Amino acid sequence: MEKQRQNQKPFWRKPLDYKEIKKRKGNVIIIEDLCKGCEFCIEFCPTNSLKKSEKLNLKGYHPPIFNPENCTGCGFCERICPEFAIIVEKIEMEVK
Repeated sequence: MEKQRQNQKPFWRKPLDYKEIKKRKGNVIIIEDLCKGCEFCIEFCPTNSLKKSEKLNLKGYHPPIFNPENCTGCGFCERICPEFAIIVEKIEMEVK
């Protein structure tokens, strides 16, 4: 029984509307000079798309760096930033 489950594919067919399904990605714009280095965006990002940078901004804080591979465009980092230093652009992509 275990071997049968391991050999089976997770889905036995493609969804009928798979061409209509859009995959969401996000592009995060960070205004580095507004950042005060609280790291709320880094700590609470559900996909770990933000990391602390090594360089300093004009205020002497380390702003985050954006990694676009994991981002889903949820916008949580934009909502949680107390200094409004983050802007999220949502991008819809075709599923192949």
